[in-house]
Amino acid sequence: MRSKLIGLVMLALLVAIVAGCGQNNKPDKQDNQATNEGKAGQEVNLKVAVLIPPMSEILELVKPLLKQDGINLEIVTLSDNVQPNTALQHKEVDANFFQHVPYMNDFNATNKANLVPVKAIYNAVYGGYSKKYKKIEDLPDGATIAIANDPSNIGRSLVMMENNGLLKLKEGVGIKATQADIVDNPHKYKFKEVDLLMLARVIDDVDMVLMTPAYAKPLGLTPKKDALIKEGSESDFVITLVAREDNVNSPAIQKLAERMTGPEVKKFLEDNYSDIALPAF
Repeated sequence: MRSKLIGLVMLALLVAIVAGCGQNNKPDKQDNQATNEGKAGQEVNLKVAVLIPPMSEILELVKPLLKQDGINLEIVTLSDNVQPNTALQHKEVDANFFQHVPYMNDFNATNKANLVPVKAIYNAVYGGYSKKYKKIEDLPDGATIAIANDPSNIGRSLVMMENNGLLKLKEGVGIKATQADIVDNPHKYKFKEVDLLMLARVIDDVDMVLMTPAYAKPLGLTPKKDALIKEGSESDFVITLVAREDNVNSPAIQKLAERMTGPEVKKFLEDNYSDIALPAF
């Protein structure tokens, strides 16, 4: 009888221990589930380098939209046209928005980088501007023309000159042209190569400056109204969102590209920059 009583007590204790263990495990499982859900719901931080409007304004426009997608966009404004690519190459930022693909390709070749285009955003019509002359016919022989000093924009400038009948380049050289590829310069133009960001600042010192509308607009100049010459509607130089090979397909970068080609951005460009920026989407 006594042994049976001891057995029953031991059985009761065993049941209590098992039940207690089961109750203790249940909250742990719930806690883990909540933790996992918290991680999944955390914001993703995304850094994008930029230089000037309207690129910076487009990023400001999509910033609250990305917030709705769980992406915290940090806009990093830099001061020259090399830093955004260097920062991206060194993973100091996740993307940049300031350049066209030929410029990106030149940077890749020179720096052994692996930057890649994500999405074309808008076409910025290149033009030639002057404070001294109203028409290209007024530009005198021997005039000094300022052009950007990076390889892609040197080629772009010279091709635009050729397409407007002002000079002739070596056959087939295209946008890789340099001054050495000019085979006919009937007006004896002189070309002054300066840093891209300095183009607008030298307009008073030269006869004509070839530049994008982003640099012309602060001077009150637009391609449609003021350019002595300009590019055609077809261009290889669309302003593009750029990332790296290792992150271009990440959900955050793809969502950024989606927002930057959404109806809000298209309307913004049409309402505010229709004279200088044509949506590429």
